[in-house]
Amino acid sequence: MSAPLPARPAALDRHAALAPALVMAGMVVQNLGAAWAKHLFPLVGAEGVTALRVGMSSLLLLLAVRPWRQRLAARDCANLAIYGGMLGCMNLLIYRAFNLIPIGVAVAIEVTGPLVLVLLHSRRAADFAWVGCAAAGLALLLPWWPAQFPHQALAPVGVAYAIGAAFCWAMYIVFGKRVSLLPGGQAVAWGMLAAALLTVPIGVAHAGVKLLAPQVLLGGLLVALLSSTLPYTLEMIALRRLPRRVFGVLVSSAPAVGALAGWAVLGERLLPIQWLAVLLVMAALAGSAATA
Repeated sequence: MSAPLPARPAALDRHAALAPALVMAGMVVQNLGAAWAKHLFPLVGAEGVTALRVGMSSLLLLLAVRPWRQRLAARDCANLAIYGGMLGCMNLLIYRAFNLIPIGVAVAIEVTGPLVLVLLHSRRAADFAWVGCAAAGLALLLPWWPAQFPHQALAPVGVAYAIGAAFCWAMYIVFGKRVSLLPGGQAVAWGMLAAALLTVPIGVAHAGVKLLAPQVLLGGLLVALLSSTLPYTLEMIALRRLPRRVFGVLVSSAPAVGALAGWAVLGERLLPIQWLAVLLVMAALAGSAATA
């Protein structure tokens, strides 16, 4: 008769059960940060809010990580520059999209970038079904339908910005993989600095001294904490206790969380056909994660 397995500590069970709640809390906080950012758009524009979020996040990371203590190889510098550039462009484009279309719709379009990237590296029949599901959802959101369809109200420029953000997110993953082995959080700190060097001048050129107004600086700090620092911290804690597949399934609810945050904070309402599109993209995300 085999020896009984050692009992799993109750504390570990509690931590494992708490991990999904941390993921959901991170998504809620992140989307509340996005909704709050829209309140600042009339003051400094999407460009100004991007500069505040990325710039302040970069300062916080540089102070916490102090990446200059270790020397970088020349090949890493080039990859970090592209990685940070994609991060900066992704933030700028998605905020421009938020300014023109509902948050939930913009997030649903944006997440197709990493989804397509993952599925392009697979050859299983089931994955092609998820690609089709995501494509159907995206097709319902694109503004190419006849004018009598009610969801034509989506601004084509806003949709284009969200598609651009999706592409930048995919490239951010590609080049992030190349620098992911750098020690001590160097990749994120240097990448965020590169993103700040791109977005802060654009924000300053657009908003000027308005960025220095106390209420704008305080709002920008709140956006940086809600949209970057806090959700990423919660996700890192959860990832230590969750399989990546389960994490991926949970994250698939991001478009719905974004839509609900937009409704609760900004009064944004999605039409039924837009909800259908969001649900199709969520199904593709969840399915690809569950069957990976």
